[in-house]
Amino acid sequence: MDWIKILRSLQSDFVNRLKSGFLLHCQQEGQYSELTIISGKRLKTLREFCWLMAEKYKRTSPVREVFINNLKGKLGEEVVKERLANLITEIDYETRFGGDGNTDFTLNSHPHIGVEVKSRHGTIDQVRWSVSSQEVAKNAVIVCILIQEEVNEAQPEYHLFLAGFLPTKMIKLRTGKISFGINQLLYGGGLGCYLEQLTNAENHSNSAQSLPSVNLQPETKDTTVIHQREKLAPTALPTKTFTQTIKNISSLQLGHECFAKGEYQTAITYYHQALQQKKDAEIYYKQGISYYQLGDYEAAIMSFSQGIQLNLHDSKAYHQRGLARYQLSNYSEAIEDYTQAISINPHLAVAYKNRAEARSHIGDNQGAIEDYTQAIKINPDYADAYKNQGIARYFIQYHQGFSQAIKVNPQDAVAYKNRGNARADLEDYQGAIADYTQAIQLNPNYIDAYYNRGHARYDLGDYEGAIEDYTQTIQMNPNYAHAYYNRGHVYSELGDQQLAIDDFRKAADIYRREGKLEALKDARARVTDLEVAESLDILNF
Repeated sequence: MDWIKILRSLQSDFVNRLKSGFLLHCQQEGQYSELTIISGKRLKTLREFCWLMAEKYKRTSPVREVFINNLKGKLGEEVVKERLANLITEIDYETRFGGDGNTDFTLNSHPHIGVEVKSRHGTIDQVRWSVSSQEVAKNAVIVCILIQEEVNEAQPEYHLFLAGFLPTKMIKLRTGKISFGINQLLYGGGLGCYLEQLTNAENHSNSAQSLPSVNLQPETKDTTVIHQREKLAPTALPTKTFTQTIKNISSLQLGHECFAKGEYQTAITYYHQALQQKKDAEIYYKQGISYYQLGDYEAAIMSFSQGIQLNLHDSKAYHQRGLARYQLSNYSEAIEDYTQAISINPHLAVAYKNRAEARSHIGDNQGAIEDYTQAIKINPDYADAYKNQGIARYFIQYHQGFSQAIKVNPQDAVAYKNRGNARADLEDYQGAIADYTQAIQLNPNYIDAYYNRGHARYDLGDYEGAIEDYTQTIQMNPNYAHAYYNRGHVYSELGDQQLAIDDFRKAADIYRREGKLEALKDARARVTDLEVAESLDILNF
């Protein structure tokens, strides 16, 4: 199978996963990622630049139109900049307005090799990207970015997908423009290695001439959807190295697919093949997880250790190696790994919980209590840390510690809330509700107390009371996705299907904006299940 066919096959799989929400997401600069999220200061910088451009050209074009068009382009450029890192030129917000003569980037080692970025917002099945004959002539590749959110002045966060790319030597166009959809692109994971191959080629023109040609129908005024007509020339690969790199991408993708399906032994085989081509910390991590799931803890430790050698600041790799060492009863070594994970990421609640369990095995009871306390402080809803009956005695001590704090300071709302959490973990829901209520009386704006009391009321079967508490939580924080989700669950239990659907949809919208893809998928699934059930009820009626 040649590299074009491989990238087309991977593109087809990517499109299917894009529709279902299962995407590769890596936040490390220079590493490939199908999803990039831009928000905060980074987005603010882009906005400020685009407003400057809008002001500059307000005499010739509407201000808002200039702003939005610039922002679309800059969002796409940020994605390409982050993914290709040092391979291409930096974006200069002062001088590179609109790119440099139909070219957005050039390769650092070969300034005559250009890269053009096209950004669009639309549905997967209908979105189109257009390119002119001038852009084809001046660039080596066209990179296409899909923007999930409609671009406007107030959008707080954007989810951007690297939709794919096309080498311009595959496009036969002498005049005018052409447009193409996502299914006609090559998989974006091959972009970096393709450009690296161009960089390494002694003669760029001769190397690119070996690409198969793709004829794309030009745009016309009467045509709204333009279909691709392609004629692939006999297989001719740029170089053996590039072909092998593409095969490596295929092995990695197949490994991820098997991993997602729980086919861990097969995933290990594919990850091993991928690692033969390129040593990568993330691949070692996934391989280690696969070994862990199969119960081969020593092999898992070896994989995690190899990944850590490549990335000394990967908190999740230290944490997972700690879990594997814990399974082998190497508690002291596990504690060292958990401690290292916490030093890198002090907000990793699960690492505190697991370190507490390891400490309990070596008799460090006070240390265990302190770690459980910190886990609660970071994530009050982290129930998994407290369900193991073997650690119940620590929560009793923990509970007693809060009781002592309350005696010292009866006005301490936090102590009441935390003791309520401890009581809830011991399934003393009545006592938990009493503590949450006292915390609320001391601090009427204590949102965590309302939210947690909603949980306790639900566990006691007081659905109306739970709805009241979740509603109060939402009134205090309209973006509290979990509160919408849980209230939707209670409405569903009560048979109020439409109210449940509304809440799950609201939760899904917030999860989407926050980039929480698993929670988004779950909320959407709940909506679908309720809508199907509702339609069946109508038919039965």
